[in-house]
Amino acid sequence: MDARALIEFLRVAARLKDATRHCWTAGGRQESVAEHSWRVALMAMLVQDEFPDVDIDRVIRMCLIHDLGEAVTGDIPTFVKTDADRVVEGREVDALIAGLPAPWPDTLSALFAEMEALQTPEAKLYKALDRMEAIQSHNECDIATWLPLEYDLNLTYGAKDAAFSPYLTALRAEMRRDTEAMIEDAKRKDIAPE
Repeated sequence: MDARALIEFLRVAARLKDATRHCWTAGGRQESVAEHSWRVALMAMLVQDEFPDVDIDRVIRMCLIHDLGEAVTGDIPTFVKTDADRVVEGREVDALIAGLPAPWPDTLSALFAEMEALQTPEAKLYKALDRMEAIQSHNECDIATWLPLEYDLNLTYGAKDAAFSPYLTALRAEMRRDTEAMIEDAKRKDIAPE
């Protein structure tokens, strides 16, 4: 790859290290988009034995790039993201990857199209893991960082995305149990919203 093209791409992608997400870490600071993407990719690597017919390398690639647009737009939580936001993010991704030498623009465009369509086992796995990483992050942080709507959202978010796989359904159910325990603890401490 051309050194200058790689450096310029990395310069923009590095913004994901500073782009904070809605989620907080267990240590009490806002999580970065880069940290989220890394852990989604790690999850994909660790569950690969559960999906022997899935191209896990392709899934990991999806996990690593899925939020590239947020290097320019910043994080917009899914519960407030609009179609207009998605159009802007898509346009920014297209502009970012267009600066890369061949074959990368076509390769990455194809991955983004596959992720958007959610038809392949790889895209479905990436999306389910993306959703569940957010749930796991919420389950690890101080519940005081949650918005009131997240008490319900954390119970249901990602369940439909996981439904295609018995393994993911069971994993999502375990995460839900953790969420329920957190909410019950918050109620006992009288810090849960009404």
